Amino acid sequence: MSRRIYFALPIVAALSVFCWRGTQGAKPKDEMLELYGQFVDAVEKVEANYVRPVSRRELLESALEGMLQNLDQHSSFINTSEWKQFRKQIEGKFGGLGIQVGVDHDAGRLRVIAPMVGTPAYEAGVLAGDLIMEIDGQSTEGMSPDKAVEVLTGQPGTDVTLSLLHEDAEEPVSVTLTRAIIEVPSVLGDQREKTGDWNFMLDQDKKIGYIRISSFIQSTGKELRQALDGLKEQGAKGLILDLRDNPGGLLSAAVEVADLFLDGGDIVSTKGRNTIPKSYVAEEDSDFEHLPMVVLVNQNSASASEIVSAALQDHKRAVIVGQRTYGKGSVQNILELDDGNSVLKLTVASYYRPSGENIHRFRNSKPTDKWGVSPDEGMEVKLTPSEYVEWFRGRRNRDLPALAKLNPEKPVEIHSDAEKAQANKDKAKTEEGEPRDMPPTEPVKPKPKVEAPPAEEDQPFVDKVLNKGVEALEAKLSGEEKPKEEAKKAA
Repeated sequence: MSRRIYFALPIVAALSVFCWRGTQGAKPKDEMLELYGQFVDAVEKVEANYVRPVSRRELLESALEGMLQNLDQHSSFINTSEWKQFRKQIEGKFGGLGIQVGVDHDAGRLRVIAPMVGTPAYEAGVLAGDLIMEIDGQSTEGMSPDKAVEVLTGQPGTDVTLSLLHEDAEEPVSVTLTRAIIEVPSVLGDQREKTGDWNFMLDQDKKIGYIRISSFIQSTGKELRQALDGLKEQGAKGLILDLRDNPGGLLSAAVEVADLFLDGGDIVSTKGRNTIPKSYVAEEDSDFEHLPMVVLVNQNSASASEIVSAALQDHKRAVIVGQRTYGKGSVQNILELDDGNSVLKLTVASYYRPSGENIHRFRNSKPTDKWGVSPDEGMEVKLTPSEYVEWFRGRRNRDLPALAKLNPEKPVEIHSDAEKAQANKDKAKTEEGEPRDMPPTEPVKPKPKVEAPPAEEDQPFVDKVLNKGVEALEAKLSGEEKPKEEAKKAA
């Protein structure tokens, strides 16, 4: 038996684990064997002729990664070493930067979906839409989101350097961040009281409430209900729900949030080729079913935030203001392979709105196709890249002093990242000498002082999208007041 046949047997067996089950009955057996043979032939030629020696495992894993990445940006192969790190991520036991990343296939790089409020990335000015060119000097070209997360996460207190290209810039900038445990409140207001609590009343005279959800986590529903109860006690007449730059989160949290504002009907449904269709339905008798509201979204509102805004739009419960959303409406399952150490993270279903329309933007989707959530007619407010940066910085500057009030012992100040890193190392010193990762006999060389970047000039915080939302809500309130006044006169 030839060497080729010996080599083909284990490869075909390995491929059969994940390919044969899904294709059995769909393609003739002879065709599948022919395709496997073509793959084996290609592997042999690469192994024999490539410029450097390469292992068969490396070739096979690369083939798996390429196959899954070609399906969509959320499917991936996770090998033995990456699986251990991935489990830490889903269990929440890791230090990170507070950003969610996706793949920009046009640029061939990673793109920041959104930084989370109060995290190292947010404080350093990382923007949604930034292209990540390098991570610690390693190019991100062709890098999957899961691989990026593996590189970005690590021990809290350690540093990572990113090369970022802003949407309105020609040259990338280098930013060094210090990893931290990411614990961010989900429900925020516009400004804080002196006590540190969020003030959820945007306009006290007109009784307009404002609630911002940064991400959908386990406690989001509870936090939101508490904020709504407080607004109800203050006599709120309308609500602006801000989901801009919200990258999503838990499906259960999105369903819980939408349920607070609906008096029944579908919230979202999931459908896939090999999954059981499932619908999530709102319950009746919520205290906030009839509260007039506006939802703010932008191009970085994704996943769970799209589920909420789509449900409220389809049931005509809210006016949607802003820009078309990201279009991330897919469900991923973890499928273990037979080796027990590696897995497939595979897209198995899509989210569908109550109207039955698809939320997900597939790779070949066109702007004219139905995906994501678009603003209501006349409610689109597009920001240029420079306007978005201006809004983000204004929003961040309003948040940072407020965050500092919560932790007076750790004031949030905009220092250079080099100073932050040095402060962390200084804090780690013990009475016996230097940290363990430094030789005790080696003298500590003082680092040159790095000047902090100049503070940005104080500019009036202008939020065009929010202003449009307030305008839409006031029109909605005035329109609802007229029938009430006419009813009183008739009585």
